[in-house]
Amino acid sequence: MAKKLMKGCEAIGEAAVQAGCRLFFGYPITPQNEIPEYLAARLPQVGGTFVQAESEVAASNMLYGAAGAGCRCFTSSSGPGISLMQEGISYIAGAELPVVFVNIMRGGPGLGGILPSQSDYFQAVKGGGHGDYRCLVLAPSTVQEAADLVQEAFDLADKYRNPVMILGDGIMGQMMEPVEFKRSIRPEDLPSKPWATTGAKGRAPNIINSLHLAPESLEAHNWKLQRKYQAMAQHDCRHEAWGLDGEVDVLFVAYGTVARICKTAIDTLRERGVKAGLFRPISLFPYPGDALAQAAARAKHVLVSELSCGQMLEDVRYHVANRQSVAFYGRVGGMIMTPEELVAEALKLTGRGA
Repeated sequence: MAKKLMKGCEAIGEAAVQAGCRLFFGYPITPQNEIPEYLAARLPQVGGTFVQAESEVAASNMLYGAAGAGCRCFTSSSGPGISLMQEGISYIAGAELPVVFVNIMRGGPGLGGILPSQSDYFQAVKGGGHGDYRCLVLAPSTVQEAADLVQEAFDLADKYRNPVMILGDGIMGQMMEPVEFKRSIRPEDLPSKPWATTGAKGRAPNIINSLHLAPESLEAHNWKLQRKYQAMAQHDCRHEAWGLDGEVDVLFVAYGTVARICKTAIDTLRERGVKAGLFRPISLFPYPGDALAQAAARAKHVLVSELSCGQMLEDVRYHVANRQSVAFYGRVGGMIMTPEELVAEALKLTGRGA
């Protein structure tokens, strides 16, 4: 398929279609409205169904039912809407159902604003809802990568029978870039799901449930889920190392859109004789902590940058531990850091700033 200039939200919607998804349940909220808008027109063209639910709470329970029947399904929202889905996400994780969630982050807390933010990191990575559950969380930094990761998210959700979340922001959702859909899957060509509730004619009935009233049963189920998360950490940690050939003066750590801003700052710093590089986590859970620790060990200074007050910063400090200090530069409320600001912060760390 030839490359096509698309908004990030539109590319995410088309990527889901190309991944064999034919069911979308959601509710409008900026800055991700172009995803449901796109799919409202696109899904009927391929025999799919688009449902604007009465609320995000209702949408999350529709996803539970559709996933339980073995269908690829997904939804998209932004921070407040994802908050309303959290009970459903916990049920989906507890029932071991594969569902893809997309969060195009906006500013908060509360209603906040519709401009870009990365302040839903805790919500996505630390569980968000009740109980000991985790979502596998992927953070793209380009429209092409968003399309690729959405398609892969459906495969990972099926592989682990677990919700997968794509974490983007309003910049990525609204900007336009060339995108190519590298594969197209028909629902009928997907692997079978023998655990699904597709009717028990000729076989024993399948039961999908997250209720375990016997404490011994619930404990065993929780440890089973934890083994699944450990398998994710072993096989699906992802990161990009950019400009990390040998030791560096400043190691930037950033994800998503901010990582792209860091790359521009790194180019400027290198022109000024400061060797800088970037560590970009692609999987936010499982977090590529071992790879980060190795990269940080080769850096004189570590600088985390986020569109938040410092949420990923906590994970970076945890993995770098007490080996070295970690500096931070963030912007919030829809304000976006410039490459020049990041250059200035890096120069301060190296003692070359004003």
